[in-house]
Amino acid sequence: MRRAAAPLPVLLLLLALVGCSTAADGGGERAGKAAAPAVQIYPSPGSERAPTGRGLTVQASQGTLTGVVVYAGGVPVPGSFDATRTVWRSDRPLAPGQDYAVSAIAAAPDGTSASTTGRFRTLTPKRTFRIVSVLPEPGETVGVGMPIIVDFDVPIRDKAAVEKALTVRSETPVEGAWHWTGDTRAIYRPRHYWPAGQQVGFTAHLTGVRADKGMYGTEDHVTRFTVGRSQISTIDTRTHQMVVRRDGKIVQRMAISAGMATTREYTTTSGVHLTMDKSNPVRMISPNRSKGDPGYYDVMISHAVRISNSGEYVHAKGNVWAQGRVNVSHGCINARPDQAAWFYTTSLRGDPVIIRGTDRELEWDNGWGYWQLPWNDWLKGSALHSGS
Repeated sequence: MRRAAAPLPVLLLLLALVGCSTAADGGGERAGKAAAPAVQIYPSPGSERAPTGRGLTVQASQGTLTGVVVYAGGVPVPGSFDATRTVWRSDRPLAPGQDYAVSAIAAAPDGTSASTTGRFRTLTPKRTFRIVSVLPEPGETVGVGMPIIVDFDVPIRDKAAVEKALTVRSETPVEGAWHWTGDTRAIYRPRHYWPAGQQVGFTAHLTGVRADKGMYGTEDHVTRFTVGRSQISTIDTRTHQMVVRRDGKIVQRMAISAGMATTREYTTTSGVHLTMDKSNPVRMISPNRSKGDPGYYDVMISHAVRISNSGEYVHAKGNVWAQGRVNVSHGCINARPDQAAWFYTTSLRGDPVIIRGTDRELEWDNGWGYWQLPWNDWLKGSALHSGS
């Protein structure tokens, strides 16, 4: 069932309230007198399958617009005039499968005016798409390195159209860009770490956006989160030391033991990691080994903070004899149990953990290793900036 649009008499009454009361000259253009103003509406009134992507445009000729009122299913549609007040445009694309009612008045310098009303219906899409998940979660407090990760329910073909509809605003403006890691995931990263202690808002204005032939967005998405204090940890696997700085000041020094590096899988990755999640305890099982094989293990580990997708954690371990002296782990960063518990408690998702000293580089797509990509390479993954 279609939702009824606002009655046109109501629209005309609203226009009258904003100062449009001069009647149009019904006698036609008189000799020596300028032509009366005219108003055009796009999409055309009467359309039953109007496109959505270009939004709604109302344009005046031989005069200026003095009032425009638009309703979609009884709800006002926001828009704005251009500098000359000859064009009014909706702020966003139009909603698919929706009835629209438009009323506008234009006035000429000589006092004549013209009013126009119309109705149309936008197309009903054959397919739709939507966002299924966003990180950070609404209201979450995160570290200064946290990306915004957006997952869609179906593959996106027109990535540029969708990317244009994704906006990120922070209290302190930052330079940032989206990077597509596939057809269903887009990731936003600022060029430099987020400034600490501010609110960030992500909005996806997807209603009416065409992502593929016959496929349109039908709902928007809003997420707001907070960037917390700046906590950045640096780890040197050669000196076996970890230093945690909060807002630039050292708050913890930890003796650690890193990967033994006898094989690639037992070598800790060097680069800019981000804390991804944490668990106490977490079950760790040796990769590519079965029970009874040399090197097999299946253990429960306390206060574990994950920093990659290749099994790397900062976690507690009782081998204090090795910490600060020698690397003996299977790739993780081991620390004294009380200090590991402290790190676990104080960590937020998105805190940078920078590791140096090994010959295995963290891949940019291993976990949240996005800071491994130089900025120009990051831009290459954007549908809007890849050519810059």
